[in-house]
Amino acid sequence: MHRVLADTYPDAGCELDFADPYQLLVATVLSAQTTDRRVNAVTPALFAEFPDATALASADREHVEDLVRTTGFFRAKTNSLLRMSAAIVENFDGEVPGRLDDLVTLPGVGRKTANVVLGNAFDVPGLTVDTHFARLVRRFEWIDDTTAKDAVRTEHAVGALFPKSDWTMLSHRLIWHGRRRCHARKPACGACPLSRWCPAYGTGPTDPEVAEKLVTTQGRA
Repeated sequence: MHRVLADTYPDAGCELDFADPYQLLVATVLSAQTTDRRVNAVTPALFAEFPDATALASADREHVEDLVRTTGFFRAKTNSLLRMSAAIVENFDGEVPGRLDDLVTLPGVGRKTANVVLGNAFDVPGLTVDTHFARLVRRFEWIDDTTAKDAVRTEHAVGALFPKSDWTMLSHRLIWHGRRRCHARKPACGACPLSRWCPAYGTGPTDPEVAEKLVTTQGRA
């Protein structure tokens, strides 16, 4: 199934725009409950004014809120960004750390966000268990229902099925598939390259023409 996903999504990768670990960390925090496209529309102005953690840590709260307002939950996100940046300055000399154990000590940063940063900014393999990833591995029955209730257990169980070197790209491909075909409410089963192996085949329309209309060329939220 992973080989087929690799063939289906040869361009799969992080859909957040970033130039360094700091930018990716900020963008990932902002991406909660919104689209990557919306985040990418906001971050150029944010990074132009606050190019590093040191600058962001001393930023005016209301100004940051105005810059990130359209991403939703802007007050909570601003609070996370300011506290996170302050912790980076205080504990890591202003540089985003490249270890999972260090990243998860930052305010607002959990394992999902940490693995996004590690895999894409530091080339350290990690599994990003977001809603799409979790939904697909349940549908594929790669994990059992009990494991599926806990993101960390899901991460470890899926990680045991694949070589560590595959983890980052596996995450991208599953997320792309979840955004483009295997939707939560109505998956495009009849237009899915994994249909022959999928235990959940039939959850969505199986007629190829009907299913094809559900396929999106760009990711959803």
